[in-house]
Amino acid sequence: MEVLSVASEAYPLVKTGGLADVVGALPAAVAPHGVRMTTLLPGYPAVRAVATGKPVHRWRNLLGADAQLLKGEIAGHPLLILDAPDLFDRPGGLYGDATGQDWPDNWRRFAALSKAAAELATGAVKGLAFDLLHVHDWQAALAPAYIRFAGAATPSVVTVHNIAFQGRFGADVFSALDLPAEALSVDGVEYYGGVGFLKAGLQAASAITTVSPTYAREIRDPAFGMGLEGLIAARGAVVSGVVNGIDTDVWNPETDPALAASYGPRQLSRRARNKRALETEFGLDRDDGPLFCVVTRLTWQKGMDALAAVIDDLVAMGGRLAVLGSGDAALEAAFHQASSRHPGRVGVRIGYDEGLSHRLQGGSNAILIPSRFEPCGLTQLYGLRYGCVPVVARTGGLADTVIDANAAALAAEVATGFQHDAVTPDALRAALSRVFEVFATPDRWTAIQRQGMKGDYSWTVSGRRYADLYASLVSSTADAVTPAAAAPTRSRRRTA
Repeated sequence: MEVLSVASEAYPLVKTGGLADVVGALPAAVAPHGVRMTTLLPGYPAVRAVATGKPVHRWRNLLGADAQLLKGEIAGHPLLILDAPDLFDRPGGLYGDATGQDWPDNWRRFAALSKAAAELATGAVKGLAFDLLHVHDWQAALAPAYIRFAGAATPSVVTVHNIAFQGRFGADVFSALDLPAEALSVDGVEYYGGVGFLKAGLQAASAITTVSPTYAREIRDPAFGMGLEGLIAARGAVVSGVVNGIDTDVWNPETDPALAASYGPRQLSRRARNKRALETEFGLDRDDGPLFCVVTRLTWQKGMDALAAVIDDLVAMGGRLAVLGSGDAALEAAFHQASSRHPGRVGVRIGYDEGLSHRLQGGSNAILIPSRFEPCGLTQLYGLRYGCVPVVARTGGLADTVIDANAAALAAEVATGFQHDAVTPDALRAALSRVFEVFATPDRWTAIQRQGMKGDYSWTVSGRRYADLYASLVSSTADAVTPAAAAPTRSRRRTA
């Protein structure tokens, strides 16, 4: 089976977050199940650098831009590159300029990516044929709508990595999208009077997946659905959750070159060398108390405001904190202020460093992830793999992947971390108190670490689930020109 996977980023070429890790890992995850996955990425400079050979297709006017299709490889798997310099060859980040402001033409940039993907998926480019299209998040989500309104039958999957990011733009962009007039309707791409890229994909796709079963349920609720809960509920029969895996070759404490000392579940004493090295790197006091870490975006979603409010309590309990991340200026300042109040107890690095993220997992005792919503999360999976005990909010993929150290789980020796419900300072203080209580009993703490490290966090199971989904959609395509799951609904509800 030939599958085209389309996204705005993929590790190891370009990455701003977990989306890239998932997109980069999928080709290898589904390959053992008879799926050959080709990834289509925008032609950012870092992506164009791996192009080989001559262009295989050209567009003279792809939504107003000249573009060509290049070939390459990503981690040994086929790669297609949409080379459109006017759209993707620019300084700054993938989605915005050096100041963090979104590029004003993001709608055109990613509509062009989606249109190119739809043409590839429907056989419009000679020499390239695909059985199914799999798109990720709003940046690629218009592709199923282009397929639908072209009357093509190629089945499609939309994966929602975070429903909070929807790609909403004014109605004035519609005339430049090269879609028929009837597409600007509640059953098409129209969304609250404008154009919704993610909404359009959710309406048109043959199947919808999220990155955890709990998140698939949560986004039917207004508290998590961000205005799309009606549509998700209406299409509930084709919505499912598949927990992300991680690259267990890259994230392996027994072979990780970033660590001062490698170790496995039976050599946990060697983690002490990593802890000492981390204390030096962050300028922290050396002691035997718990060292907590944070590796995340410093935002409200991630619960960083609640964490900032309890840092004094964490230190008073005898803990230390190492922070790696960036985000809201006010939260960055709050963590810097905590570091100034508690020299030697709190260390902060603003930004992102892949190697340092490995060292934090390999040397910290516990990782704090108090997210208000978390579709799946990869950080807790890295923590489990590295014996860095996750302390998480009970939401989304965090709830699905971490077993709370309650009395029963501790007695049965199945606990892998700590969960808390509310994301408030009081809830975090209570969770921290539980962590300190168990940490004071080394045998119990070691049991939690080893239980977490025993888990299979690879893509083995999830890869099979995606391959089975692809096969079911491809086999059903012959039954109708337009898959029944993608047929337009007639409801005029604004959230459906």
